[in-house]
Amino acid sequence: MIENGLLNRDLAALLSKMGHGDQFLVCDAGFAIPEGLSVVDLSIAVNMPTVDVVLMEILKFFSVERVIFAQEQRDSCPAKLARLIALFKPPIELQTVSHVELKQLSQLVKGVIRTGDFSAFTNLILVSGAGDRWITE
Repeated sequence: MIENGLLNRDLAALLSKMGHGDQFLVCDAGFAIPEGLSVVDLSIAVNMPTVDVVLMEILKFFSVERVIFAQEQRDSCPAKLARLIALFKPPIELQTVSHVELKQLSQLVKGVIRTGDFSAFTNLILVSGAGDRWITE
């Protein structure tokens, strides 16, 4: 039995399928998830778990090179966005798009992690990075 790392088997399976450049969405409870996408639904109650709690755990095990979020989040929940952005250390690129564009981009992701977060527009697309383990000469 696995007793450390990502214990949710569906979440671990989704992340293990990601290659460099692949994208997945971590979304709030109300995001309109496009039909046909693989979804790991972690929501159990209002704000349980939140996007930031889920990201803090994922980032222990997963390399990210770029994060895409909606401008509307900056306008509606600036303190929450600041906490989320603080989780991503340089050289991770931060990209802002409109919520409409984020919804369009979500149709191209490899999978979705749905949280119970009720903070407006708290949806992020993470682009898988290569990490720092690759050998170069």
